[in-house]
Amino acid sequence: MTRPRPKYLDLIRIRQPVPAVVSILHRISGFGLFLFLPFLLYLLHSSLASPDSYVRYRAAIDNPLVKIILLGLLWAYLHHFFAGIRFLFLDVHIGVALQPARRTSRIVLVVSLVLTVILGVFLW
Repeated sequence: MTRPRPKYLDLIRIRQPVPAVVSILHRISGFGLFLFLPFLLYLLHSSLASPDSYVRYRAAIDNPLVKIILLGLLWAYLHHFFAGIRFLFLDVHIGVALQPARRTSRIVLVVSLVLTVILGVFLW
C-alpha cells in the first residue's frame, strides 16, 4: 500500500536549492523596490527641492529606522541587480548546467550581502 500524500504543503520543512532561493529573493526584492519606489522618489525630491528641504532630508535620514529601511532597500537593489544579470546569462544559455547554476547563485548571494555591508557602513 502506498503512503498517503500530505493534504497540505509544509513550506517551512521544504529545503529549496540555492538557485531557487535566489529566484525567490529576486522576486521579493523586485516587489520591495516597487513598493518603496514612492518613498525613494520622495527622498530624492526632498533632497533636491531647496536648502531647507535638504536639512529636513538629512534629519529624516539620521533616524535609525529610516537607515534600516534604506539598508534593506540597498540589499534589495543589489540582489535584484546581480540576480538579474545572472538570469540574463541563463536566458542566453550560459551557466545553465547544475554546478555553474549553483555556483553563480552562491556568488549572487555573497556579492549582494558583502556589498550591502560595505555600502551600509558608508550609509550608517
